[in-house]
Amino acid sequence: MTDNNSLLTRSLNAVWHPCTQMKAHEAQPLVPIARGQGVWLYDFDGRRYLDGVSSWWVNLFGHANARINAALIDQLGRIEHAILAGCTHEPVVELSERLAHLAPGSLGHCFYGSDGASATEIALKMSFHYWRNNGRGAKSAFVSLAQSYHGETLGALSVTDVALFKDVYAPLLRASIQAPSPDSRLASGGTDAEAHAQACADWLERHLAQHAERTAALILEPLVQGACGMGMYHPAYLRRARALCTHYGVLLIADEIMTGFGRTGTLFACEQAGIAPDLLCLSKGITGGYLPLSVVMTTDAVYDAFYADEMTRAFLHSHSYTGNALACRAALATLDIFADDNVIAANRDKAARFGALAQPLARHPRVRNYRNLGMIWAFEVAGASAAFAREFQAQALTRELLLRPIGDTVYFMPPYIIADDEWRLLVERTLECLDSCA
Repeated sequence: MTDNNSLLTRSLNAVWHPCTQMKAHEAQPLVPIARGQGVWLYDFDGRRYLDGVSSWWVNLFGHANARINAALIDQLGRIEHAILAGCTHEPVVELSERLAHLAPGSLGHCFYGSDGASATEIALKMSFHYWRNNGRGAKSAFVSLAQSYHGETLGALSVTDVALFKDVYAPLLRASIQAPSPDSRLASGGTDAEAHAQACADWLERHLAQHAERTAALILEPLVQGACGMGMYHPAYLRRARALCTHYGVLLIADEIMTGFGRTGTLFACEQAGIAPDLLCLSKGITGGYLPLSVVMTTDAVYDAFYADEMTRAFLHSHSYTGNALACRAALATLDIFADDNVIAANRDKAARFGALAQPLARHPRVRNYRNLGMIWAFEVAGASAAFAREFQAQALTRELLLRPIGDTVYFMPPYIIADDEWRLLVERTLECLDSCA
């Protein structure tokens, strides 16, 4: 019979865990998960942990959600998966139609992958190939933002700017240009978030004026740069970036893998700037946290550049589980919840209440740069040691919280169904952790 100890031993012997120095688990054990319900995860002894990070930002409507469960059970009796090269099925068609209706602009064509990094790879390859098919193969360079994160496969890592992930693999990567980040934390003294964003956009304009002929695309995370510690910025940057890309003939890729599906307070973060990208990358919350799925949405103009008699003009990229029927059905159930429960409006009300309840945290003497956008909260901790993230995570676990700080940044990104009393518990016990961590 499985228990906590037996599962931990078996996992350490057999599983190489992601983003982990495995030796660290000699001192800090893994958390054995037996089941989940709502915002809570439970181990085999019945201890519970509030999933304050939505299990790596994917879970929107709670674990073991009855409505998504029912949709998957129904789909299992129909078709679980079918090759999408030469075949099609109802869930992938319906999902593509609904996403096209919901997405900003005219993004009417969906190309599916398996995860966020796959979506980035698709978008990068598609951007280059678009220009090649239009007789402009010299446009092969990419611009991304400083401190950006777009995934850890080699193409995605080339446009990522997080040294911990990137530096060791530098000899394998293509060179890319990193534009200054509009992250408001980087604004110089006396400069507000909008002015800082505009100054960063000025740099982008100067760069594109000189290098547009060789630049295929600009890729960015709209409004929130996640892996650098939830760096939030003013939507003025997105408006300028869109206008500059249009003016200089550069494609704009919006990586909404994390920010999409309501995290920033609108269904897609781009909406807050009133812009639409040429390519939109989605994953994480798309299936409500149930199954791996990603999609790149694009315009008629991009799609038409590949539509020809010659096979070499086709976009020859594939994943074995592209457009998986079960994953698409989970995504459709997730979209049903958004529509039926008026989730975006409900989240706005919830975020306002939670902001008021979190004021003791915002006023804590060790808290710096307290910030909130939609259903994301973050702050830095003054005086944090090099071991802060690991120590804070351990302290949180003893208080029934699953949190995963990024350096000295603590953030909350809970499932949308979190209740007021659960939020109070999250805030109160985070305060205890701040007081107990050196």
